[in-house]
Amino acid sequence: MAIETLAFKALSALLTYPDAALVAAVPEIAAALAADDLVDTAARDALAPLLEGLRTRDLYDLQADYVELFDRSRKLSLHLFEHVHGESRDRGQAMVDLAALYEGGGLNLSANELPDYLPLFLEYLATRPLDEARGLLADTDHILALLEERLGGRSSPYAAVFSAVRAAGGVASSTALPQEDTAPLSAADELKALDAAWEETAVAFGPGEALGGCSVDRLRTQIRAAQRDARLATA
Repeated sequence: MAIETLAFKALSALLTYPDAALVAAVPEIAAALAADDLVDTAARDALAPLLEGLRTRDLYDLQADYVELFDRSRKLSLHLFEHVHGESRDRGQAMVDLAALYEGGGLNLSANELPDYLPLFLEYLATRPLDEARGLLADTDHILALLEERLGGRSSPYAAVFSAVRAAGGVASSTALPQEDTAPLSAADELKALDAAWEETAVAFGPGEALGGCSVDRLRTQIRAAQRDARLATA
């Protein structure tokens, strides 16, 4: 069994919805980040404003900011396949394969958990050998880099979490990205787009989509989506 990687576990926690339990765990999270060599001094310094905000800000304000960022904006969704497959049926098979990967690694999902939720993905990586975890992170780096850039553009302290995740995965956070060729949507327009997506037909999981058909190679292909620019999937 792999030794749990503290950095991935701590960074996973920082991307979850802020509640009283998360606020209470901030000292433990900070200690875990300090204890893991995968998070260097520069990354810890960059995370300091987020940790301080979780410690000192009003909980309602923290929750409102989180919802505004991650729940009302498809461009900042924490669901990985949203940036690759959108609402297409390809997302359904990718979900099945990722759930099977988790199951094979001993991580069982509850009924209401979507496997492509980034904090859950990081929680799984925390239980895997570092080389394996870094390989899977490399396959998602085009998504993580985009989210880092977009959050940085909003001066959000959450950008530092993505910088730290990418650094822990062995990827420099300075990776250049092409300029977006579309104007950013307003918050109201993004919310309308999200509402429209929710009204589409739900993905159906037929009897032919058994978990046993999963392979890591196929999952990686689905995540990479032929290196398609994730910007186009959420524009």
